[in-house]
Amino acid sequence: MNIQINRETLLKPLTSVTSIVEKRHTLPILSNLLLEAKQNKIYLTATDLEMQISLSVDSATGGDLLTTISAKKLLDICRSLPDSSEINMVTNDSRVTVKAGKSRFNLQTLPAADYPVMTKASGQSTLINIDQRQLKDLLKQVEFAMAQQDIRYYLNGLLFEVSANRLNIVGTDGHRLSFTSTELKQNYEKQEVILPRKTVIELIKLLDDSEEDVNIEISSNQVNFSFANIKLISKVIDGKFPDYNRVIPIGHQNSFTTDRVGVLLAMQRASILSNEKYRGIRMVLSANNLKLISTNSDQEEAEEELEVNYTGDALDIGFNVTYLIDVLNNANSEEATFSFADANSSCLITIPSNVEYKYVVMPMRI
Repeated sequence: MNIQINRETLLKPLTSVTSIVEKRHTLPILSNLLLEAKQNKIYLTATDLEMQISLSVDSATGGDLLTTISAKKLLDICRSLPDSSEINMVTNDSRVTVKAGKSRFNLQTLPAADYPVMTKASGQSTLINIDQRQLKDLLKQVEFAMAQQDIRYYLNGLLFEVSANRLNIVGTDGHRLSFTSTELKQNYEKQEVILPRKTVIELIKLLDDSEEDVNIEISSNQVNFSFANIKLISKVIDGKFPDYNRVIPIGHQNSFTTDRVGVLLAMQRASILSNEKYRGIRMVLSANNLKLISTNSDQEEAEEELEVNYTGDALDIGFNVTYLIDVLNNANSEEATFSFADANSSCLITIPSNVEYKYVVMPMRI
């Protein structure tokens, strides 16, 4: 049993699937990937039991092969070989020999029959289509607001909500919330799932800036994504996501629109002297004027002053500056609009060029 494939053809898909393989795992087979060759195609599959990525690539020669092999070792071998090498893989018993030019590697394998392949959930599911670039953009607009390792496990992911003809995606860590939405091609019954953080990050890496479709199949405990030559299966987080409609304010009267990059740079400068732990910054608003003030435990102070088109109430509100910098860094727009109610309420940040996008930051006492 042998297969032949060009290094470049194998390297990118191998990198894509290997990224989910855990370094240390109680099950040794999970540090392997499933390698299957049939009819001039090679199929690579990796899983961490929560999510699975499968990819197919064309091989130079046909040949049947079914085994599992160390993902990291195969990737390291591939990376270290010269460009445009032809890789030859031969199996015998419990080993795979990988040859390229004068290089030869003998690797141990584990039986393919023992590999814990995730299968598609049976039962009812909702199938939606969206193009790759659009899905990637939507995920990037909200993913930075997800919690990282919160004990409220349902925050360590993104809400995917299909409702009528809309797909809404929401991320929150309890201090801030990011919401985005897009129109779908048809109407659906309402369905919502929480997609784990790791799945979201892998998806952003795997999606291309192309207009090719992604088929998304949502069932109650699993989401399947298929696009190009990639299939990704992910379990969902079991839990109830907070009601984002109660968090997104309506009718904040005091607002101004300003140059996004200008206010971002001013915040970055002001943040240099903010308290390292709390990262607090004061936004002091008066007629046509915004002051950004930060202080730290050494009694140091930074102040930035910006001219803004503001005619609302005089306000002095504290925020975690990191949360403001995050949204301004991730919004691809010329301008950003900041809206407030009073000194104790949240700040709503919107983008004039994208009416679907909303970002809410809770205030902090400074």
